[in-house]
Amino acid sequence: MDVTTEAPSKAGLEDVVAASSSICYLDGARGVLAYRGYDIHDLADHATFEEVCFLLWHARLPTRAELGDLHSQLADARALPEGVLRLMRSLPPAPAMDALRTLVSALSHYDPGANDMSPEGRQRTSVRLTAQLGSIVSTYGRMAAGGGQIAPDPALGQAANFLYMLTGQRPSALAARALDIALILHADHEFNASTFVARVSAATLTDVHSAIVGGIGALKGPLHGGANADVMHLLLELGQDVTDQKIESVVRGKLARKEKIPGFGHRVYRTEDPRATHLRAMSEELGRSTGNLRWFQISQRIEQIVKGEKKLNANVDFYSATTYYALGIPVDLFTPVFAVSRISGWTAHVLEQYANNRLIRPRADYIGPSYPQAYVPLDRR
Repeated sequence: MDVTTEAPSKAGLEDVVAASSSICYLDGARGVLAYRGYDIHDLADHATFEEVCFLLWHARLPTRAELGDLHSQLADARALPEGVLRLMRSLPPAPAMDALRTLVSALSHYDPGANDMSPEGRQRTSVRLTAQLGSIVSTYGRMAAGGGQIAPDPALGQAANFLYMLTGQRPSALAARALDIALILHADHEFNASTFVARVSAATLTDVHSAIVGGIGALKGPLHGGANADVMHLLLELGQDVTDQKIESVVRGKLARKEKIPGFGHRVYRTEDPRATHLRAMSEELGRSTGNLRWFQISQRIEQIVKGEKKLNANVDFYSATTYYALGIPVDLFTPVFAVSRISGWTAHVLEQYANNRLIRPRADYIGPSYPQAYVPLDRR
């Protein structure tokens, strides 16, 4: 008999609704991104990353007292266990995303509440992981550059602490706010690959750490994370002294060879990615503050060419590259910084999955040999 399916499958599950969620709203046709109904532009203009974390976890903005309590919880959880620091020092040289995957898994061994699957226990784990991911990435980056570990400062927020623990210097108000906005912009994005992996894991009722490690593994793949690092590699390859004619020659040459220019186009948005709007402005502002607008100017020229030739808009990755670079963040940390932000969205989705759980078990569109196949004995093959 022939094996058939009830409906044709879509490659990559494109536009397939997999579940209901009240966390993130996307309208790709209009370029809308909202967390719990709050437009990303309002949040980027007025909120802090900590406020957004509370919003994602609790479906409402915090009161002043609740925000202060969250700041205290994050500060208390930010220091890394000594066992994790020893493991970090013992790891062989590796890409930062590989180290992040290993170290987040190790965190569960030092978390006394790692297997507390009550709603309160899961929430505490979400706060701890959000605090500790920033510490892991900043400390690993500092150690990789030959620096010594810096203890977090409880007086600083998540973004400022990250820059302080990475560079050893307390960041300017502009730098801290720039990273804070970047963390807000990357906090959630509906059922992207890593979030969906985390939710599928949580649906088995595994622990929060395991679900997040799954998300990190998905983010590590070059088709999901890493485009902003590729953008910066392209810029560094061109160099600051590159002429407009050379930029045009290189970019048009890549397009003619059907090579992708990183940081353009999006699976969902048909207009400009709303996150790119803020990152473009931040890239320019940071360039002006450091007295070096050249990376921003080169990026602008690339954007003009790609938009003119391919009608593609810059996405969140394109200007985040020069924003992070201006903040002194090494290129190898660009994707891990994504995780430092997205941990808030990952945990929000994991908590939502636990709260109304059903094991996620889709079906496959079978396209193999027809059934039944006659078994051929070994000596007749």
